[in-house]
Amino acid sequence: MNMVPEFVVAIPARHASTRLPGKPLALLAGQPMVVHVARRALAAGAREVWVATDDRRIADALDGLDGICVAMTRDDHASGTDRLAECARHAGWDEQAIVVNLQGDEPFAPAAGIRAVAATLAASGAPMATLATPVEDAATLFDPNVVKLVRNAQGDALYFSRAPIPWHRDAFARSTAQLPQAQWLRHIGIYGYRAGFLQQFAAMAPGTLEQIESLEQLRVLEAGFRIAVALSPEPFPPGIDTPEDLARAAALLETVR
Repeated sequence: MNMVPEFVVAIPARHASTRLPGKPLALLAGQPMVVHVARRALAAGAREVWVATDDRRIADALDGLDGICVAMTRDDHASGTDRLAECARHAGWDEQAIVVNLQGDEPFAPAAGIRAVAATLAASGAPMATLATPVEDAATLFDPNVVKLVRNAQGDALYFSRAPIPWHRDAFARSTAQLPQAQWLRHIGIYGYRAGFLQQFAAMAPGTLEQIESLEQLRVLEAGFRIAVALSPEPFPPGIDTPEDLARAAALLETVR
C-alpha cells in the first residue's frame, strides 16, 4: 500500500432515513451508531473527523466525544455529497485537502480501508477515489441492490451499475446460477475527494446515467472526470440499511465485546 497522506474524514448523518428512520441514533452495544462510525474514523488516523448532520439530536449524541467536530447543515440537501460540501465550507479545508466520505451507517468500516481511500486518491492523481472488493457468488452479482463496477487497466472506474457487469455472454447463456472463472467487483460506498473537487461535484447537475441507475458517482464519470478504484485491503462489511441489518450488527457487536 502507498504511503498514507494526511486526510480528514467527513461523515454525513441524516436523521430522516427512508428505510430506517433515525438510523444514526440506533443503538448498537448501548451506543448510537454514529458514535461507532466516528470512532472508526478516529482509529484510521484522520487529522480531523467531522459529522455533518441536520438534526440536533445527532449532534447531542456526539457531545463530549474527543476529536469529533459537528457541522450543522441544511435539512434540504438532495444527497450526502451536497451535505459534505457544506461541511467543507464550515471546516474551511484547503482545496487540496483529502476528504474521505465515510457513510454514517458503516460501524464496521476497517481502518485500513479508510486509509486506503486516502492513499489511492493521492497516488492516482485523480480527483476522486473509491474501493471495491471481489464478488464471490452469483446471488450477489445479480442483486440490483449491490452496485458493481468495471475498471480500466490503470485502475480507474469505467462504469458503475446495478446490473451484473461485465456480462459473460457465453457462460451466462448456459447458466446464471454459478460464476464462471472471472472476477467481478462489488463497489464499496466510501469515497475520497480533494476538497476543491467536492465543491465542484456538488455543483454539477445530475447526469442522465445517474438518474437512470440512481447512482450519484456516475455524475462524475459522465462529466469526464476520473475515479480511481483500489481493492479494499480488508473485508468491508455492508452498511446498515434495514431493521434486519441493525439486528445482525447488534448481534455481531455482542460477540466481540
